[in-house]
Amino acid sequence: MRNFLDFLRSRTFLIQLGLAVLVFIAICFMTLRWLKGSTNHGEFVEVPDFSKMSVMDMRKAAEDAGLRYEVLDSTNYDPNYPRFSILEQDPPAGTKVKENRKIYFTVNPSGYKKVTIPKIIQVTRRNATSMLRAVGLDVQGVTYIDQLGKDMVYYIRYKGKEMNPGDKLPRTSKVELICGNGTIPGRAIIKAESQNQ
Repeated sequence: MRNFLDFLRSRTFLIQLGLAVLVFIAICFMTLRWLKGSTNHGEFVEVPDFSKMSVMDMRKAAEDAGLRYEVLDSTNYDPNYPRFSILEQDPPAGTKVKENRKIYFTVNPSGYKKVTIPKIIQVTRRNATSMLRAVGLDVQGVTYIDQLGKDMVYYIRYKGKEMNPGDKLPRTSKVELICGNGTIPGRAIIKAESQNQ
């Protein structure tokens, strides 16, 4: 034990210990300098505003800024943005990020998703309107015709064309309901009178 303590106090051990400390400090210094250079420490890229850009323009701008990107599809069409343009980006514009950072983009689809017209024939106008709104269609107007069922839906029109339950229309389409006004149609009266004779 005494020999070991003498060795720890010897000049040879102290020189070796000093050299080891110097080598350790040199390795730490070189490692930190290498990390600073390879990770671009303190160097940032400001994320551009890609809002409303087309996908092609976004790709060029992202590559010019030294950023990677990933395009995510969206099911929610926004009429305030051009088709196939950037709706959202993450991280947002103005954020400072490292070069080669991946930016995630949500793209506006080509149009509204199509929805199915529900079964609204022989349903009251009020209920039909609620059912249409529930699927994303809008009742633009109501036209009344001579039919016995007052406020009963007899058919539906879209851009002047008669539609059937089960047909598909783009979401937010404006439709017209054709409802009865509670009056017996003239041809039904004539037919009934001719049968009585």
